[in-house]
Amino acid sequence: MAESSYSPVEEFLYRKELYGEIEPYSSGHLKVSDLHTIYWEQSGNPSGHPVLFLHGGPGGGTSPSNRRFFDPEFYRIVLFDQRGAGKSTPHACLEHNTTWDLIDDIEKLREHLGIPEWQVFGGSWGSTLALAYSQSHPDKVTGIVLRGIFLLRKKELDWFYEGGAAAIYPDAWEPFRDLIPENERNCFISAYSKRLNSEDLETQYTAARAWTKWEMMTAHLHPNEENIKRGDDDKFSLAFARIENHYFINKGFLPSESFLLDNVGKIRHIKTTIVQGRYDVCCPMMSAWDLHKAWPEAELKVVADAGHSANEPGIAAELVAANEKLKYALKTTGA
Repeated sequence: MAESSYSPVEEFLYRKELYGEIEPYSSGHLKVSDLHTIYWEQSGNPSGHPVLFLHGGPGGGTSPSNRRFFDPEFYRIVLFDQRGAGKSTPHACLEHNTTWDLIDDIEKLREHLGIPEWQVFGGSWGSTLALAYSQSHPDKVTGIVLRGIFLLRKKELDWFYEGGAAAIYPDAWEPFRDLIPENERNCFISAYSKRLNSEDLETQYTAARAWTKWEMMTAHLHPNEENIKRGDDDKFSLAFARIENHYFINKGFLPSESFLLDNVGKIRHIKTTIVQGRYDVCCPMMSAWDLHKAWPEAELKVVADAGHSANEPGIAAELVAANEKLKYALKTTGA
């Protein structure tokens, strides 16, 4: 694993506790196309160093707790709900909803807020989007923090949705599996796509609940009941499941399987930390390891006692510390 470029003394001094709860100082909706409008908000220091939080899913939306990874006195914290997710409209909409649309939206938001460049922070699907955005606009990115690496390759999708992770969570897998008739189980992503795009809304909701619960039940090393209950929220589940499935069946709209690895050279120079839970079942460590091998300059932090979620104590601690390192670097360079 990559050696830290910071001294052991500095490493010991970096804060690892989440910051306190804060409220946005501004928020709004930005019309990014004839169809889509995205919700955005800013919190922290209006004159601080801008940082962009990219949520997971896709389709997961943001939440107030996302603000807590950043020092509100130093950072100007920008959150937004990607197309079809959270408070963005139209809800759960798949039309004109691709990775490249989201990258264009990020640029429109950056320009709308008058931000010349910013730090980028993303986990799970947020790590995919962070890599794709940073590779498209490396001159706009001052630093990157990634968590639970997802490169949207077939082997990653097969692991989670076609029976691999079922070996660890057979009890959670069976309800997901059993919704699909045996003659359609050769590809669960396709079988769920059919139901999530059904003309019958109740069929959509039933599939969305099953899809969402499967992910929520596997996202933590220790089961998190509050997280699992999100699968019962029809509004959340519909966007989460429909948008995820749409992206996955289209292979993330990436031109090739290895696209994000092949383009690491464009961002190699950007200070980056990768945080990965050792027992991440949703996005297994193989992807973080492959990214680390392609990009040894980025620091890899493996959390020994964690799964996938950013809210697990060990992962949250390393994410805060990674932001603190970038803060320290910005302060010492006067940026």
